[in-house]
Amino acid sequence: MNNSEIAAKGAAYVMNTYNRLPLAFEKGEGSWLWDADGNRYLDFLSGLAVNCLGYNHPVLVKAIAEQAEKVMHTSNLYWIKQQVEIAEILVKQSGLGKAFFCNSGAEANEAAIKLARKYARSKMGEGKYEIITFSNSFHGRTLATVTATGQTKYQKGFDPLPRGFGYAVFNDLEDLKSKINANTCAVMLEPIQGEGGINAALPEFLNGVKDLCRDKGLLLIFDEVQCGIGRTGKMFAYQNYGIQPDILTLAKSLAGGFPIGAMLASDEVATGFGPGDHASTFGGNQLACSTALAVINYILDNSIMEHVLDMGNYLKEKFGQLRGKYPFIRDIKGMGLMIGIEVETDGNKVVEECLKEGLIINCVGGRVLRMLPPYIITREEADLAVGILDGVFAKIQACSQYPQ
Repeated sequence: MNNSEIAAKGAAYVMNTYNRLPLAFEKGEGSWLWDADGNRYLDFLSGLAVNCLGYNHPVLVKAIAEQAEKVMHTSNLYWIKQQVEIAEILVKQSGLGKAFFCNSGAEANEAAIKLARKYARSKMGEGKYEIITFSNSFHGRTLATVTATGQTKYQKGFDPLPRGFGYAVFNDLEDLKSKINANTCAVMLEPIQGEGGINAALPEFLNGVKDLCRDKGLLLIFDEVQCGIGRTGKMFAYQNYGIQPDILTLAKSLAGGFPIGAMLASDEVATGFGPGDHASTFGGNQLACSTALAVINYILDNSIMEHVLDMGNYLKEKFGQLRGKYPFIRDIKGMGLMIGIEVETDGNKVVEECLKEGLIINCVGGRVLRMLPPYIITREEADLAVGILDGVFAKIQACSQYPQ
């Protein structure tokens, strides 16, 4: 089937929960994808920050194939060697104490919410259950995590939402202080907001949140589902700030494309869970954890985070040059290979035009072009992406047909 045929059959049989582009990708290699019509694209989105080592990476393929020949799943009724090994690495890299494994970022955040409430009730009293999150945050699509998400557009139509969440303005410490009450048990945030528009926490804000949590006896939860696992040039985004959370959530890049999520907590906070308090049938099985081990070890053993930092700085410099040419570019933001270009034009139209030229990006909030390329991106590929954007921006500047 070609792109059109796949799209037509999908419209007939697949539930309409995405605004899908009429493309179906059939193979990938490195930073490149090919669709069902044979067209090639440079992927600057990595499956939404998932395919951190690109496509068909030999280390990833080998790990999956070898483990699939042995055993893929048994269950968490028994110890899983690969789960123990990846837990050890994540604990040592993060400085936290224990790990729990699931299948996605939303599940990791559900686990964090449950742990925070369970721990708080046992240590702080029955009234401690509220978790404060922030404007423009995104924490998932389950009923609890969509309630935790500080964007009402994701919550519309799902009333009644679960109780126990408050919302503060991101990067506004005084507003956070005003929202804390007798029921508050935790503060949950993304050090760099992804879906909210590549908004990085200001250092003084994040340090203030840390101090406030310590002073008030609140738990500090970092959602690094998108910004973690090397995306910013460090294993975890919070390491750029010199701050350590009580609870940390991970997913996306953790296994380079294979579904897995993780929730880490300090040894003390981890005591909030006992047998039966939380579980996941598929979470942390042999195949998922073997894949995650291959990805994390490759990142650690091959100076990948240094490359991420170098390429991120290179791209931001190049995008900065474009900003000097095109007055509708308002800002270049982000860290490492998590970059946003904020524009005063229709960002979705820019995405469409880039796709026609063979570059995959996306737009968040209508105005921020989001770049999440694989960690293996080369300078030549970066230059190609910048050149395509330059051409698209030149059309925008010259042609009044583009909405402002």
